[in-house]
Amino acid sequence: MPCSYVIDKQRRLVTTTGVDRLSFTEMKAVQDQMESDPGFDPSFNELIDMTGVTTLDLTVDQAKVIANRQHFSSTSRRAFVATSPAVFGMGRLMEAYHSMAKKPAQASVFSNREEALHWLGLDTAPQEV
Repeated sequence: MPCSYVIDKQRRLVTTTGVDRLSFTEMKAVQDQMESDPGFDPSFNELIDMTGVTTLDLTVDQAKVIANRQHFSSTSRRAFVATSPAVFGMGRLMEAYHSMAKKPAQASVFSNREEALHWLGLDTAPQEV
């Protein structure tokens, strides 16, 4: 599966991970699944790890749809991590959409996981489940 998530209740963090070729449909499906998960809390922060994504199959309009789906509260932080220039650029676009939303989200894009975790207020990597 090219996109999945893990909820870490203790750290109040949702880690969403993408790998290989990732499409709009797959991103939307994982958001829907997460939102209906009984362990999901919209006040948690989110780490979106796209370092394993080789291709982001997403139009500009679809990026806007994904960014404007407000599953998290306006006080939550969302850190997007990507090393591929194309994926990083799409993350920047989504960051801009987050800031222009009716209820602006706190979102930022990073090129490494450690900086993202620091911005989220976490000093160590989430536990693998």
